[in-house]
Amino acid sequence: MIVRPRRSDIIVILRNVGKVLLVLGAAMLLPMTLSLCLAEWKPALDLFIGALCCFLFWGVTHLTCNSSEKPSWIAGMATVALSWLVAMILAAIPLFLSGHFGSFLDACFDAMSGLATTGLTVIHDLDHLAYGTNLWRHLIMFLGGQGIVVIVLTFFVAGSSGATQMYIGEGREERIFPNVISTARFIWVVSLVYFLIGTSVIWSSLLNAGLPAARGLFHSSCLFMAGYDTGGFTPQSQSVFYYHSIWVECATIMVMILGMLNFALHHEVWSGNRRELYRNVEVKTLGVTLFATTLIATLGLAATGTYPGAEALFRKGVYQIISGHSGTGFMTIYGRQFVLQWAPIVMFIVIVAMGLGGAACSTAGGIKALRVNISARAIWIEVKKLLAPPSAVLEHHYHHCRKRLITAWVVRAVLVITACYILAYLVGAIVVTIYGYPISQALFESTSACANVGLTCGITSPYMPALVKVTFIVQMWAGRLEFMSVFLLIAMVIGTLRGR
Repeated sequence: MIVRPRRSDIIVILRNVGKVLLVLGAAMLLPMTLSLCLAEWKPALDLFIGALCCFLFWGVTHLTCNSSEKPSWIAGMATVALSWLVAMILAAIPLFLSGHFGSFLDACFDAMSGLATTGLTVIHDLDHLAYGTNLWRHLIMFLGGQGIVVIVLTFFVAGSSGATQMYIGEGREERIFPNVISTARFIWVVSLVYFLIGTSVIWSSLLNAGLPAARGLFHSSCLFMAGYDTGGFTPQSQSVFYYHSIWVECATIMVMILGMLNFALHHEVWSGNRRELYRNVEVKTLGVTLFATTLIATLGLAATGTYPGAEALFRKGVYQIISGHSGTGFMTIYGRQFVLQWAPIVMFIVIVAMGLGGAACSTAGGIKALRVNISARAIWIEVKKLLAPPSAVLEHHYHHCRKRLITAWVVRAVLVITACYILAYLVGAIVVTIYGYPISQALFESTSACANVGLTCGITSPYMPALVKVTFIVQMWAGRLEFMSVFLLIAMVIGTLRGR
């Protein structure tokens, strides 16, 4: 039975959405300041208008939805899903006003792609985009990677129940600290420290590649924000291929791998527990799946003679697999080369790598390594049950920062989310094939969108049908939030319209 939400729930939801928009508006001031410093008056005005809209939204909700009630479980989850939709619309305002998008729908597409750390884009003439607007594209990716609701938890202390559900609703399944507020703040501390280190490493590689110091600093900041948050935006339309530098590619690989790892694992390492790097079940699973997909793809490319020599295989083949598996979407080839030069089996391996994704509680998307491991263990458990005596009591554990028990509830939750991802991959592919695209290319693009990757085989463009754009927006939104908060928001809307 779908229950209509209480009026108090709606007030609390709108109040917290307003707080998200307050943070989003404040974030727009940073690229606006850059535009003012560079005398980019029109982009600065675009960003000011966007920030003003965010502040107005917050002001209205602050005045009309003033309530001291703590967020309920339902309100916390629904806040997340609604916040991302509203944030997409308002984040798209300066993008649309830039004149580099054919429609507001296109601007919303890139805004959701940035927030969901996907990286698919339908922008026109990216190479001549203003610095301020370009920074905004990457900044929303950085905000979305850590979680826009996590920002609210960092600066606005919410009630324990609502805070927990807001945190879980944004695709986070575990807490590093008992208190989610402390967990949210730790995530931002880690991210900012890595930003300083990672930007410096990439900057040095860009200087070595020949970029001027100031331009190199801008590019390195953008590349780190997109790479660490496993997005795929780049300052230039040719992605990482633009730099023609193996050092830039190696630096971005390190950042991508850093971003695909669990924040809880980062905490363990920061706390001095480096043994967790080789004991953790997610690290082991990622090692196996990354090695297997890379090996098969490399052998396939070598067998077909697509790229001669070990260096070309690494820079063209291995790089795309790591980029896809980590959910980043950086590319060192053109999208159509997947279709025209890569063998079908290799292209399929890229789809598998994208669909699997990175670690739980990271900036990566996809099914996640922890679910892959538990699903495999669940199959093995059922086999052992068939072979064991009826009276035998079997317990199975896995190590993820601590010893954990595999229960029926854990397996059921894992299988439900895994099924949602697989179904979403297939449904998106079916929608794309309606417009005449081959199923292999449609599945590639659908998986990239829903797993928040950003690799493209050429389908994503400003000229693709509006229904495909909307489908990809929904996939990016639902895939980033891991479906449950989205389902709950839909149920609340239906309940509001129908009542009990």
